Amino acid sequence: MAKKIRKLDILGARNAALSFLALCFCGIIILEMFAVESLAVEPYHYDVRTDLSVYFTNSDEVIAVIRKCLKRHDWHIVVEFDSHSNNMDDISDIIGELMDYAVDETGNPDEGDYMRYQYGGYRLNYNDIKNKDVYHYRVEIIPHYYTTPEQEAEVSDKISEILDSFHFNRNTSDYEKFSVIYNYIYQNIKYDTVHKNNEYNHLKTTAYSALFYKTAVCQGYAVLLYRMLNESGIETRVITGKAVYNDKEEYHAWNIVKLGDKFYNLDITWNIQSQSASYYLRSDDDFGEHKRDDRFNTREFYEKYPMSAESFET
Repeated sequence: MAKKIRKLDILGARNAALSFLALCFCGIIILEMFAVESLAVEPYHYDVRTDLSVYFTNSDEVIAVIRKCLKRHDWHIVVEFDSHSNNMDDISDIIGELMDYAVDETGNPDEGDYMRYQYGGYRLNYNDIKNKDVYHYRVEIIPHYYTTPEQEAEVSDKISEILDSFHFNRNTSDYEKFSVIYNYIYQNIKYDTVHKNNEYNHLKTTAYSALFYKTAVCQGYAVLLYRMLNESGIETRVITGKAVYNDKEEYHAWNIVKLGDKFYNLDITWNIQSQSASYYLRSDDDFGEHKRDDRFNTREFYEKYPMSAESFET
């Protein structure tokens, strides 16, 4: 039987001074400074796993706070809880689930897939202290971000500037909006052949690189398109998986875009590379070189994001 933990304290540290306080005062000062953070609740409900040795009845609150910390680019997120059992073997799975939900879709353009693909995972440090029959756990989450908070602020300002220049209004159709945004990216962002195979250069996968260096790889194209379309009221997702281009299979990222009541596949990267529209608003049947990762290929995902049986007619 899994134990329920009714209260989870969580906080985010944002600078070296806070790190020093944590080191000197065992986190007490940080807990006091960030206590208000644990009061933030967003209107989402998540079905957390109950098959582990511990789960949290306030998981929605915890996920909302982790999401806020990630969005803020906190470099150090601390989770603390008490339990009457030894849960060390399940800590990694517990935090993994909370982190995955934190980058779930919320309807906000700078969250969801945008956050998911702008950071490269995290490190975990955790320990427990037993006092009589109670275990006190302290878990440190250290995310790896591809951009800085300052760069993300620049991205937000630049996207607002670009979208304002398009002068969309209430009479602008979704397809007109999509077409203008697509053409802007197609005409202004080049594929980054210089850093393509540099595994240490993560900036190439970001909207920042696309907007300010005018170069990106597939993930950078996909997240920029995701952000700009969502900012304009057009639903989209970033899809990852294997794809075959020029007889070579590679791990790849593309988008699905909602026009009308159906979604269409779009691979702007390959359209740019091939100087064609071969991968423009396609049905699954016309998008055969792409194989989605399993989590995008479930019945539940297709029910939530129904694909058009026919490619889009322009």
